Amino acid sequence: MIRLGLIGDNIAASKAPLLHETAGRLAGVDVRYDRLVPKDMGLGFDGVFDHARDSEFRGLNVTYPYKERAAARVHVSDPLVQAIGAVNTVRFDADGPQGFNTDYSGFMRAYRAARAEQDVGRVCLIGAGGVGKAVGFALIGSGATDIRCVDTDTDKATTLARSLAAQETGARIRVAPSAEGAAKGADGIINCTPLGMEGIGGTPLPEAAMHGASWAFDAVYTPVHTPFLQSAKRAGLDIISGYELFFGQGIDAWEVFTGLPLDTAALRAAISG
Repeated sequence: MIRLGLIGDNIAASKAPLLHETAGRLAGVDVRYDRLVPKDMGLGFDGVFDHARDSEFRGLNVTYPYKERAAARVHVSDPLVQAIGAVNTVRFDADGPQGFNTDYSGFMRAYRAARAEQDVGRVCLIGAGGVGKAVGFALIGSGATDIRCVDTDTDKATTLARSLAAQETGARIRVAPSAEGAAKGADGIINCTPLGMEGIGGTPLPEAAMHGASWAFDAVYTPVHTPFLQSAKRAGLDIISGYELFFGQGIDAWEVFTGLPLDTAALRAAISG
């Protein structure tokens, strides 16, 4: 048996167990995938992490709000992931836990699947936490020309902006004081906050501020049709669901965990609906 898990808060609706257990059936291996909610287990993040390691889990996915904490518990060999400073995938190896970030590759996969070779352009990036960092670096890798970083914690937005600027791609990187201001003149609008998630609700940007943009992406995928994406659709934007990020990062995480081949079309069909 391959034992996997997800550490996070508000993950009752997560489809990660379905994705990986179904992938296991398609690949001909037995997979058990557990939701690990620290408060429900009476443990902190470190306690849950140690529990998984000591219980012979093969690996973990990590979601809000623990991706940056996970980075401190693992060895990260990829310089890009080191620069991101957040880990969403952990594999327990004989020489210790190894950290990866499949949010980065998952976003790039989701964007190209939805918009092919259309330019990313100027982007309003709302949320500078773990997923915001990964998406910010993915925007750099996808050729964004201008990234406006927004977070209720200005220090986090500033840190992310500095990390992105250090990549020296020529993109304009700045911290914006408000989401509404950052959205003005933007081509793309991205939500990397937990607003809209089941159990949290809300949206980071009013619909009126979305007009004039071309596309919108929401990292939240439970529910799939978030208030943010519903507003973007009414405003005439192309929308990219967080489900696409979820699916893309899940495929890449499966590769990290198992190295086994996977029929991704069959997986998508099996878990849809």
